[in-house]
Amino acid sequence: MSNNTGLARRGFLKTGAGCLAGLAAPTGQADETHILTAVQDRIAKHLHSITAIDVHDHLRPFDALWGYVETEHGRGMNLYGLWNTSYYPWTNRLTPWKPRGTFDSWWMQARHDFDNAHATTFYRYLLPAFRDLYGFDFDRISDPEARALDQQIFQNYREKRWVDHVVTERSNIELMIIDPYWSRLDYPTAYRFQARNLNTSSLLNGFHPSEYTDPHDDPYLFARHRNLSVQSLDDYLSLIDGLCREAKEHGAVCLTDDDTAYERTLEFENVPPNRAVKAFGRKRSELKPQEIKDFQDFIMWRLVELAVRYDLPYQIHTGDARLQGSSPMHLLELIEANPKTKFVLMHGGFPWVDETGVIAFEELSRAKNVWLDSCWLPTLSYTMAKRAFGEWLELIPSDRILWGSDLHHAEGIYSATEMTRRCLGETLAEKVVRGDLLEPDALRIGEQIMRDNALEVFPRLKALLWKG
Repeated sequence: MSNNTGLARRGFLKTGAGCLAGLAAPTGQADETHILTAVQDRIAKHLHSITAIDVHDHLRPFDALWGYVETEHGRGMNLYGLWNTSYYPWTNRLTPWKPRGTFDSWWMQARHDFDNAHATTFYRYLLPAFRDLYGFDFDRISDPEARALDQQIFQNYREKRWVDHVVTERSNIELMIIDPYWSRLDYPTAYRFQARNLNTSSLLNGFHPSEYTDPHDDPYLFARHRNLSVQSLDDYLSLIDGLCREAKEHGAVCLTDDDTAYERTLEFENVPPNRAVKAFGRKRSELKPQEIKDFQDFIMWRLVELAVRYDLPYQIHTGDARLQGSSPMHLLELIEANPKTKFVLMHGGFPWVDETGVIAFEELSRAKNVWLDSCWLPTLSYTMAKRAFGEWLELIPSDRILWGSDLHHAEGIYSATEMTRRCLGETLAEKVVRGDLLEPDALRIGEQIMRDNALEVFPRLKALLWKG
């Protein structure tokens, strides 16, 4: 049976001279579109009703938010600040803001910065915030409207409650695991919706104290404050054990490595201690690259073991960073040799979303210790994120998929959350209309991905729930 014959039998294709000549719309096709739209609307409504849990974000304390600039009205957030601390400047030009400058002088140059970016997701993902939170269509924004938008943003950020309002009410997020990469070892808590982690990235470089110029990343400072002597590799291992233990005591719900993929390959060899010890106590300038890698590899394996000891899932940045070496396929040996560790592969391994799905698929037949986190995907490439959701749901059980917004300010969090709901909703609706999924099951999958799975993977979150 041809594809067209099958469509015709299901009422999705009409034949005849008029249709073949393009003189009339295919009635069945119009019906299918109507059905899809209705299902999408129902699923979208349900997804928005779910009080979500965001498992990966970078929201700084209000007074230290990334994006504040000096304006003619004083220090604050403005339109430039939102765009500059989004992902937009990664791939697009954005006219710099001049300290104590005026909006009009900046906008006269910046308004054409967006001309070549309208189709990119790094541009489009912020548009829902401008539309829903401020009432402006940025695609068609006029100069007076842009000025008014800038003024509203500045005014809103005079009060911390704006951030809380956008996150907890407009985005309907109850909890958010905030990864403070700017203060990895301080366990800061700034918001009622915040859950803590321990970012372990800096611990891989503990072969010498000179590696640390930022006190917030320095494990040796942690040791000095607790009168701990770190004179050997064994001492250093005791130190990172203490860091993990204290992080859990302070409420950390997971370990996170969000930076290593930007610095080196994700391939971690199971290095014996006699190779790792060669680097300890020596400055980077005295070491060969392989000696540094040996030490880092050894520490990563120890951290993965500590994740089991303290029952903390391990989030690992996979994909787009140093593109050569950031594929999650490099983690296979580490994952398979540590079956008791819960591995959460962040960003879906972008652009290797297929490979990431297969990793989770294969591990389900072994230790069942891998979860896929779609954070960042819908704001990197909406099309790829939608494909990832579709493929992953065909490969692995629906309790294996998580989400996160991975942004730096309230508007970005709102938009990323909206993009995720829309992307997931469209994927589920299309499966329902194709007959691949019952609608009640699609609604349940939405609940799992947006909320329930996080509570199962990170069980310590349950004690932090506050919405009731």
